[in-house]
Amino acid sequence: MLWLVLLPFGLVFAIVVGLVALPFVILLLPLALLLWIPFLLVKFTLRLALGLLLIPMMLVGGLLGVVLFGVAAVVAMVPLVPIAFVLFLLWVMRRPMPVSSI
Repeated sequence: MLWLVLLPFGLVFAIVVGLVALPFVILLLPLALLLWIPFLLVKFTLRLALGLLLIPMMLVGGLLGVVLFGVAAVVAMVPLVPIAFVLFLLWVMRRPMPVSSI
C-alpha cells in the first residue's frame, strides 16, 4: 500500500526527467534518423524480394486449392446424380395442365 502513497512522487519524478531529457532527444533525433535509414532500406529491400518470390507461389497454391475444391465438390455431388436424373425425367414427362374456359 505504500506504493500508492508514493505514486504521485514517482509520476512527478518521471515527468521532470522526461522534460529534462527532451532537448537532448530533439537534438539527437536527426542523427538517430540518419543512422536508421540504412536499416529501413534493407528492410524494404528484403520485403520486396520476399514479396516477389512468394506472390507467384501463393497464386499457384490458390489456383491449386480452387481446382482441388472444385474436384471435391463434383465428387461429393456424384451420389445425387440418380436423384437428379429422376427429377429431370419427371420434369420432361409432366403433362400440361388443362386450361379452363370460363
